[in-house]
Amino acid sequence: MTLDVYQGLVCPNLRQSWQLIKAQQASHYVLRSLQGDRQYQCSIPEAHALSYFTGEYTIGQIQQFCQDQLGNVPANLVVQLIYKLIDCHVLEPSVNEPVSHPAATTDYRLKSSLHWFHHPDGYWILRNPNQVKYQMQVSDRHKTAIELLERLPLAQIVQQCQIPAAELRHLIQHLALAGMLVGIEPPKPPQRKFTPLNLLFFSLPLGNPDRWLSCHVDRLRWLWTPMFSLCLSIFLLVSLVYGIRHGQEFTTTAIALWQQRDLGLMLAFGLLSLFVISIHELGHAFTLKHFDRIVPEVGLMFMFLFPAAYTNTTDQYALTRRQRALVVGAGVICQVTIAAIGFWLWQFTYPETWLHITGYLLMIAALMTVTVNLNPLSKFDGYYLAVALSGINNLRSRSFQFYANLLQRHPIQEDSQHYWIFAVYAPFSLAYSMSVLAFLLIHVVGWTATYIPMLALVLLMLWAIYYYFPTQPRS
Repeated sequence: MTLDVYQGLVCPNLRQSWQLIKAQQASHYVLRSLQGDRQYQCSIPEAHALSYFTGEYTIGQIQQFCQDQLGNVPANLVVQLIYKLIDCHVLEPSVNEPVSHPAATTDYRLKSSLHWFHHPDGYWILRNPNQVKYQMQVSDRHKTAIELLERLPLAQIVQQCQIPAAELRHLIQHLALAGMLVGIEPPKPPQRKFTPLNLLFFSLPLGNPDRWLSCHVDRLRWLWTPMFSLCLSIFLLVSLVYGIRHGQEFTTTAIALWQQRDLGLMLAFGLLSLFVISIHELGHAFTLKHFDRIVPEVGLMFMFLFPAAYTNTTDQYALTRRQRALVVGAGVICQVTIAAIGFWLWQFTYPETWLHITGYLLMIAALMTVTVNLNPLSKFDGYYLAVALSGINNLRSRSFQFYANLLQRHPIQEDSQHYWIFAVYAPFSLAYSMSVLAFLLIHVVGWTATYIPMLALVLLMLWAIYYYFPTQPRS
């Protein structure tokens, strides 16, 4: 058995619980726990390898780093170091797999729960129903290589599939990161200290709605029938025509209401906005469930402390482009429908009544949220709709990588017919993000300096003490 089997495995992050300290004698280092008094002696090559245990590098990469920087080191340095850490209980093996040393391991095994889906666009998706957020999109050749991992040595897979060894190791690394190999779970992201920039965006998962959606989706399948789609289209078209005709009345009402600056009015508008967003997310969830896919999570997200909702629709990537566009567009369709209902409620009720004002506020809340959602330059529905229609997954990151490859004169591993999309999207997306960030910083800093300068200064000092002072004194 060669060591190539282990080269693609990602080494865990030890920095959350352990620190590396140079001993008084320069001949060795000490690995010390951040909690308790456990410590273990390690050699200089081992300490150098441990410095790369950040959850980002594979065994092969760390081995190469050590060879490049230290020169003559054992070929199995990192592999033996991992088993030394396991023997010392610094690392714990998976509860599903017994500890086995290199001589006893002969293959990689995919988890039995994995499913293959052939996408109409010509590629394969490897999906784990138990962890839907981890999926892999691979070609026919990569699919064959993955299926052979359990049966053939890596050297034979390289020859049979005509795939470079480095590419195969990279493929195994992705399998490990996605938690698709037996005994390997996806690495947890490192816990970082809080910074004020965290307030720009953070999320709060609320639960798994999949079972509840499965119980109720059959009662709603008439919503996706051609007849209902036709009736809804006619209703929305008529509403649009009448809405344009009442544009002046719409503006007059807006000026009259918002000039009052009534706190109750603002509260009602906020509650109606949350209602619209909730229906919007249910539209995504039920449409994905209609196509027999899994909705693993819903929750709240906060953008600069403004609340919103989200639905994990990762499982949509196994659908066709049309179905994906419908999953993404379902939320927008719900918002537009609510806006139309609010318009007619506003039109057919007496002025100055609470129902009249509610109809108007409902219409405004739906139109404002749909305007924000349809922006393709930020990762809202407009962006994911563009991804679904174009078939270019990870459009934003691939657009920036396109320019990075151009500037660094690296080969561009993209279809030439997509070049113009990447070339246009990246600069506009970057300009939009920078302008939003600048707008927020200018207004927040200005408001803070005007109204709460001393409180802000005290909070900033407390944060600096928390952030820059170590949690435990270091030697």
